[in-house]
Amino acid sequence: MKIAFDGRRVIVTGAGHGFGRAISKAFADAGALVWACDLNAAGLEETRKLCGNTCEVRTLDVSDRAAVTAFVAEASGGAAIDVLVNNAGGVRGQVGRPIEEISEQDWHAIFDANVTGAFYFAQAVTPGMKQRKRGRIINISSRAGLEISLTGIQAYASAKAAQIGLTRQLAHELGPWGITVNNVAPGFVRSNPTTERQWESYGEAGQRKLVESIALKRLGSPEDIAHAVMFFASDYAGWITGQVLSVDGGK
Repeated sequence: MKIAFDGRRVIVTGAGHGFGRAISKAFADAGALVWACDLNAAGLEETRKLCGNTCEVRTLDVSDRAAVTAFVAEASGGAAIDVLVNNAGGVRGQVGRPIEEISEQDWHAIFDANVTGAFYFAQAVTPGMKQRKRGRIINISSRAGLEISLTGIQAYASAKAAQIGLTRQLAHELGPWGITVNNVAPGFVRSNPTTERQWESYGEAGQRKLVESIALKRLGSPEDIAHAVMFFASDYAGWITGQVLSVDGGK
């Protein structure tokens, strides 16, 4: 199976490290014109260097609707976006706490990053995709959206579940225009500073227990997630939409 994206325009959000960086590089290596964004300007520059001359980067807050609209207009170059990967999100520096300690700001910060941003980007790319009667939208959620969050963060589990709901709803709304909308739900991967801190917090016994709970008896890598995204974005997945693919080594 050869998957290529020669000349196709791809947007990847949250591309400053981890999954977003691996996804951006995978598309760039496959010939795509990648437009990557993140709040992390230094991380974005590292991503650009890894991806080469076919990658443009912009510092962007995905919860800023006007900024999202402007970015999509610039990235489309008067044509249309072929693939959107909504990877931005995460826990925004938060840790698990009792529900009565969660502020309104903490709750909304995680929802804005994980759900609102995905909605704004999907809204912005849809007109061009409809006009061409073709498009791919892939949202990156988490097993936390299907089960419970290992972080214990209520907003994170809720936001990832909401993102899965958005995926399924948009799949039915946009299907008549040949636009597929799918979701990749990663298991635990040591992909960024937050997951590194989480991994260290488990201690040796907890780390061993986590790995033993995985059918393949190993942690995954950002590249494992990128491969799933590439499949959903490819022509091989042309009759697949509204689906959630757990990429977790088997549970």
